[in-house]
Amino acid sequence: MNRVVAFFLLILLLPIFIIVGLIVLIEDGFPVFFIHPRAGRNGVPFNMYKFRTMKKGTPVMASNRMKNTKSHLLKSGRWIRKSSIDEWPNLINIIKGEMSFVGPRPVIESERKLLKLRRKYGIDSQKPGITGYAQVNGRDLMSIERKLVLERYYLRHKNRWMNFKIIVKTLKIVARATGVRF
Repeated sequence: MNRVVAFFLLILLLPIFIIVGLIVLIEDGFPVFFIHPRAGRNGVPFNMYKFRTMKKGTPVMASNRMKNTKSHLLKSGRWIRKSSIDEWPNLINIIKGEMSFVGPRPVIESERKLLKLRRKYGIDSQKPGITGYAQVNGRDLMSIERKLVLERYYLRHKNRWMNFKIIVKTLKIVARATGVRF
């Protein structure tokens, strides 16, 4: 079901994809997408697709570890991130079966501490998601420990109703652009 919904959303959002792609292209050239390896289900790596929001030549690392992130951000990058449009290409990952709409957010492979703890608690047994329980309860602004508590809660209590509530809460958070780190 995830793949079918993602496919139709991709078709529906295609005009916005084209516009955002052109904005990035005009501002900083190719590539339009940021394609980067992430840890997927059971730690298996996959390439996650996002719209590029950083200038070419920016060091590849978690934004929260980067000093002076704003100096690397494209002019359009702030708006693309604030609106969470940068995550829309994750629909490609859902269609490919690598991600789901709801689950723990995929992390870069250098986040070893988080990956190790996710493995320890069985959190990595789930497909990563575009949104998740931790994201709707703090987004980027939380410690690893807090994120793990929330991800473990989701693992134990997940069901379709909870997923629906997470998606609705995600839409509200994105509409208010709260908890975004630049």
